[in-house]
Amino acid sequence: MKNIDIEKRKEEILNAHKFRFACKEFDPDRKISEEDFKFLLEVGRLSPSSFGFEPWKFLVVENEELREKLLPAVWGVRRQMPTLSHLVIILARKGSEVIYSADYITHMMRDVHKMPDDKIKERREKYRVFQNEDFKIFNNEKDMFEWSIRQTYIALGNMMTAAAEIGIDSCPIEGFNKEELEKLLESEGVLDREKFGVSTLIAFGYRKENPHREKTRRPMEDVVEWIK
Repeated sequence: MKNIDIEKRKEEILNAHKFRFACKEFDPDRKISEEDFKFLLEVGRLSPSSFGFEPWKFLVVENEELREKLLPAVWGVRRQMPTLSHLVIILARKGSEVIYSADYITHMMRDVHKMPDDKIKERREKYRVFQNEDFKIFNNEKDMFEWSIRQTYIALGNMMTAAAEIGIDSCPIEGFNKEELEKLLESEGVLDREKFGVSTLIAFGYRKENPHREKTRRPMEDVVEWIK
């Protein structure tokens, strides 16, 4: 790629980040096309994760009745719900699903990564050491679930950035009562609480109006320390 093309691409990426903000009200008359939304989901699917184990699942909530039922538990989306185009609930796998000996981990290595048995054994041992010695989360359900949640935020960030790059707005949402939301989703038959818990939500659409002020961030010298 020519240097001029690289510089142009860098400028486009930075402009997308400057464009992106947590949109609180969307244009109700504009909906994201099926093609564009599938593109965002594909970006999420292709996102990296620790050991490549992808401990996530994306629930795309299109059902209007269910959206209304969510409102008491998901207070952070009440303002956006009437106008958003798409709502995604990101689930994270629980500790029993991501422990080194879990069936899901075996499935990922054998069926997705296509690893031979000797490599699976080697990889599993490295993962066991990681859980037991490096991060010390072995047999700690809460810590392993939090580890899964951290992986989902990689996909979340990638989807928001990709959306901004094609002019789509988004808003990440942590404003919810986790217990109430999970019980509701379980009662609706869309969540297996033995395997998954809610990580976060994200609303997508097109902004009704531009933000009222410029994006504010700390200066680079406050954010970055060079160690030479």
